[in-house]
Amino acid sequence: MNGIEQSRRLPPVVYAHVSDVATTAEHERSSLLGFAARLAALLRSEDGGLHGGGGQGYFVPISTLTTAEAAQLGITCVDDLFGGVVPHSFVASKAISHPLVGSGAAAVIGWNDAFAPAIEDIVLPGFTVFAVDDARIAAERLLARGPLRVKKTRANAGRGQFVASDLASLETVLRALDPDETAQHGLVLEENLCEMSTFSVGQVRVPRLMASYVGTQRQTRNNRGATVYGGSDLMLVRGGFDELLEVVASPEIRQAIAQAMRFHVAAQACFPGLYMSRANYDILMGRDAQGAQRSAVLEQSWRVGGATGAEIAALEVFLADPAKRRVRASCFEIFGASPLPPPHAVVYFRGIDPDAGALTKYTVLRPDDNPR
Repeated sequence: MNGIEQSRRLPPVVYAHVSDVATTAEHERSSLLGFAARLAALLRSEDGGLHGGGGQGYFVPISTLTTAEAAQLGITCVDDLFGGVVPHSFVASKAISHPLVGSGAAAVIGWNDAFAPAIEDIVLPGFTVFAVDDARIAAERLLARGPLRVKKTRANAGRGQFVASDLASLETVLRALDPDETAQHGLVLEENLCEMSTFSVGQVRVPRLMASYVGTQRQTRNNRGATVYGGSDLMLVRGGFDELLEVVASPEIRQAIAQAMRFHVAAQACFPGLYMSRANYDILMGRDAQGAQRSAVLEQSWRVGGATGAEIAALEVFLADPAKRRVRASCFEIFGASPLPPPHAVVYFRGIDPDAGALTKYTVLRPDDNPR
């Protein structure tokens, strides 16, 4: 794989797509429009801005689309969008990573019991539940190992997560949940690690070009004091995951890439109709309650995300210089007052978001010690 993909002709128009503008944060909408504009330039297409229901084109959705949503937009394959398409909405969430608590447990339409066994050795011990009673069963099993983490399946950037060390603290969390949301979207309970670090492993493709990457995530405090995603430092290579492995020597990082590859392949095998042109996998490394070092796939993302600015920056470099094999790039999300971004930065948002408050989001290319 050399990073060049055979494809039909390039799309005439690139659109940003938001299913519900009213509930989308201003900084997210601004970032999405910026991503779409740069992809339009990359593909030598017209920037159509926010899709208003007009003609067909290449789409940059803010969320993973279902098959039905993709069909409404005329999307039929990976060359029609920067993101992913899933057969059922839950497939795009954290829900798919763990098994149910038993054969009689509540589930949603489209659930595939074969997926969890296929990846059980590359994820943390845990369960997905669609009923509060099943959450209690899961907790009793997991608390024997140590504290557990409860995660809302649709939350991102570290939000919607709670740690419970006993059944009493779990009950406090469960009482605050909406039972209807749990029944529709599920809840994840899994082993909690400490001394954690998070790697990002991903792959992006646009017509005629593919890149893969690995890097680390940074955390920060938002304007409410909560710990959230603060950016990524990535190494991106031209081509697929095999090309990425060729330039990585660290056994720890090679293991993270291999785990992401396993998840990537298994998901597509177990959920027919799933396809993506943008895939990102968070790999968590830390220590369990017994002190053992663990590495596991935490979650997947088949939509634009925190690393997308770096992904697009690398694609731009690779397209401009066919001899270039590797790029380093960093994304930043800085809450509160912050200095001006560097002059060479691509700024996706800098201002006061009505919900998030003061926020600056930008991407920079980094010097590389092996420029080719």
